[in-house]
Amino acid sequence: MSNTQAPWWKDATVYQIYPASFKDSNNDGIGDLGGIIESLDYIQSLGVDAIWVDMGYDISDYEAVYPPYGTMQDMDTLISEVHHRGMRIILDLVINHTSDQHEWFKQSRLSRDNPKRDWYMWRPAKYDADGVRHPPNNWRSNFGDSTWQWDELTQEYYLHLFCPEQPDLNWENVETRQAIYQSAMISWLERGVDGFRVDTVNMYSKPAGLPDAPIKDPGFPWQDAGLVYCNGPHMDMYLEEMNAILAKYNAMSVGECPFTPDRQRVIDYVSAEKRRLNMVFQFDAVNVGIGNTLKFMTKPFNYNLVELKNAIAGTQNLLDGTDAWTTSFIENHDQARSVSRFGDDSPQWRTRSAKMLAMLFGCLSGTLYLYQGQELGMINLPLSVPIEEYKDVDSSNYYREMVERSHNDPTAVQEAKAALQHLARDHARTPMQWTAAKHAGFTRPEAQPWMCVNSSAAEGINAADEAGDESSVLAFWRQMLKTRQQHRDALVHGLFELVDAENPKVFSFVKSATQGSGRALVVCNFSGSDSDLPHYDGLDLSAAKTLLGNVEVDGRYDSPREGQHDSRLQPWESRLYVL
Repeated sequence: MSNTQAPWWKDATVYQIYPASFKDSNNDGIGDLGGIIESLDYIQSLGVDAIWVDMGYDISDYEAVYPPYGTMQDMDTLISEVHHRGMRIILDLVINHTSDQHEWFKQSRLSRDNPKRDWYMWRPAKYDADGVRHPPNNWRSNFGDSTWQWDELTQEYYLHLFCPEQPDLNWENVETRQAIYQSAMISWLERGVDGFRVDTVNMYSKPAGLPDAPIKDPGFPWQDAGLVYCNGPHMDMYLEEMNAILAKYNAMSVGECPFTPDRQRVIDYVSAEKRRLNMVFQFDAVNVGIGNTLKFMTKPFNYNLVELKNAIAGTQNLLDGTDAWTTSFIENHDQARSVSRFGDDSPQWRTRSAKMLAMLFGCLSGTLYLYQGQELGMINLPLSVPIEEYKDVDSSNYYREMVERSHNDPTAVQEAKAALQHLARDHARTPMQWTAAKHAGFTRPEAQPWMCVNSSAAEGINAADEAGDESSVLAFWRQMLKTRQQHRDALVHGLFELVDAENPKVFSFVKSATQGSGRALVVCNFSGSDSDLPHYDGLDLSAAKTLLGNVEVDGRYDSPREGQHDSRLQPWESRLYVL
């Protein structure tokens, strides 16, 4: 298939929206669909091709909108207005679990012989020699405690890989699967949705017998079990069933695929021939620097550049010699802000390092995903923000656990807060920064936002200030997306090759078009000091042209800097050469 015949989603840039934090149109302090509709012209002006609306994970009714976000009429208007602007819209598909308020689960927990009992994963307790009741296994939930919740009425446990309020569905039950497909997929496809981001896509098929996880944290009863319960024996069959539905609507799928270190397993999921998923999010890059046992059990910037290079290379190399596809992303609703994690969010370097990251991920192959506020260079909340402002259950659970484990030791508590300030999901969920006014223009001044606004909105990191500034992060992202499309054969579809791989300060790679002769070199200085432009074996830069850079030259960012005329890279400088 030539690139000109590629499916629409291959060349697309997708803009992710977390509605609660995007734009509040009715002044209740919570973002909503009306706020998204109001902002579609802004989104279109970025040069993106699709929006992904993250509708939330506590699913009590697959065929309704979460009431604070709006109504089904609002959703129909949003779909229509997106299509009117020539863009597409994808929604979250959350089908590993439902809310415990879903009618299916309410029926399931009524009695052991209820017709919907087997729609969820119920198991009897285990009892030790002293008659003490224990859960069926030692799995740790994604939010810290056991994955099992005791139900007094029916005297059994139910499985929840996430919150206790989110019971896991039993995908082994054919009737359950058919109900999921009809309610959660077909009903939305019929309304005009163009595809889905499939939440926790590799967790539906659990391993036979639900075995214990290996002991990695001896001081805690519950153990990380992701490698045990992901990628179960029937995953391929389930995904093929889902793909058959999506194909009827020319709809796309992107799956969230954690705990899958085996490259061949990922390729099997996204192979065009296998017809399972179009692409997946792998977490190699965003997991750089997190703790080995617990995500937050680490220190800020606990990684080196070579680790980041290798993580990105692993996902990029899915295209090498395969019919697979991949994704490029570094932010989403579950990740702290990339400038604070991988750049420098100090006032001196925050703008330039944000542009450097824009160039890096804008030049990677695959479908590009851009998260709200990333185009502005939004940064993490400052360390001075009190822990009480952290709303995410993942953050509050970890902080509470560290207080309990350390018996409120001041040093341990301080380290826990520092880790959360660096890595917490809360930083992605602060309100979108539209203006420098009170509440950053997210809601009216008299309203109370559901989450605190980052003070950086008053320091120039906001859409209104950046819109009129040609040297802003926003302007750079717009230029980057244009450049990406103009050179799509190399930048979107090209093969990735690390060069100067062991350089501890400079990240360099070549992109080579699989059709034609287009080649590009990307150079990024991950350092707050000058670095030498590396010497690249086998690459002749004497005739190379700088297509784009993040350091102004003669009032422009695309001025030619021929060959090695300037062999010094300034702090956080990046360059895109055409070879």
